[in-house]
Amino acid sequence: MKSFPKNIAVIGGGSWGTAITKMLIEHKQQPNSTIENLDWWVRSEETATYIRTYKHNPKYISSVEINSDIVNVSSNIKDVIAKAEILVFAVPSAFLKEALNEISIEDFKGKYIVSAIKGLLPHSRQIVADFFQTEFQVPHENLMVISGPCHAEEVASEKLSYLTIAGLNKGITTYFASLLACRYIRTIISADITGTEYGAVLKNIYAVASGICHGIGYGDNFQAVLISNAIREMESFLYKIHAHPREINHSAYLGDLLVTSYSQHSRNRTFGNMIGKGYSVKNAQLEMNMIAEGYYATKSMYELNEQKLHIEMPIAKAVYNIIYKNHSAKTEIEELCNKLV
Repeated sequence: MKSFPKNIAVIGGGSWGTAITKMLIEHKQQPNSTIENLDWWVRSEETATYIRTYKHNPKYISSVEINSDIVNVSSNIKDVIAKAEILVFAVPSAFLKEALNEISIEDFKGKYIVSAIKGLLPHSRQIVADFFQTEFQVPHENLMVISGPCHAEEVASEKLSYLTIAGLNKGITTYFASLLACRYIRTIISADITGTEYGAVLKNIYAVASGICHGIGYGDNFQAVLISNAIREMESFLYKIHAHPREINHSAYLGDLLVTSYSQHSRNRTFGNMIGKGYSVKNAQLEMNMIAEGYYATKSMYELNEQKLHIEMPIAKAVYNIIYKNHSAKTEIEELCNKLV
């Protein structure tokens, strides 16, 4: 382990960034920790100062205690990136490009990039791994992805959770997984970077669909049919985009889909539920005051499928019609019912 990177940074001050920072703090507190420096970038200096002073994030899962003697909290992204060898990105996909405006290809040279972002970049319809490859020339072997059913709120309360870490370099992937593992986090290794990333994007769309149906008034019996169709829809998409020998019933795919579709902590389900109850998209977003990745993912995946893949995706299309074409949610779901098996 001594040959592996010891300087780690988390980029993103939201719920998931806070939860990942908590996991890494757990590791750094251990007597045999391999982490020497742990940095955490948050967007505003006001937030950084607050966390350093009061030991918790004022806006997201504030129950998590942040030991500022263990983690260096900063609002200077260029400095944080310069110091780190492994960078964990946990910012909303829609704002990733903006966050890296001042960062160059040279700034990422020789570094390992970990995406904890479950979304596509709206401007290019890229998964995060592809974005770092094309925009910053990060080799595929230096990329990793965190996926799996793991809500930040349950990490905060230290409820047992399982994460899948996907990467082509088995050594560094195994090492990074060991940094996250603790008494309430189990880690699983995968080589399916593309599949786990796209799966994490799709499950957000299906969670929006689940929320819409709940908001309209459909019950648990229907939800079971909806989600069983959703996993088949996901499997067809993943096979077409990247024919990797994956097991779709593993936790990185089916598990993440289930928790995002059913959990009270799911912001995508919450967003869909509000749409189903009659909220406009704009009002639902304003009331939530948080990013539902499924909103952006729906448009990007619809366009990608229409222009390139041409797969039958009735659930994803129904969500697109509701939130982007202003179709009646009730009518659209009624039509969808005839396509489910």
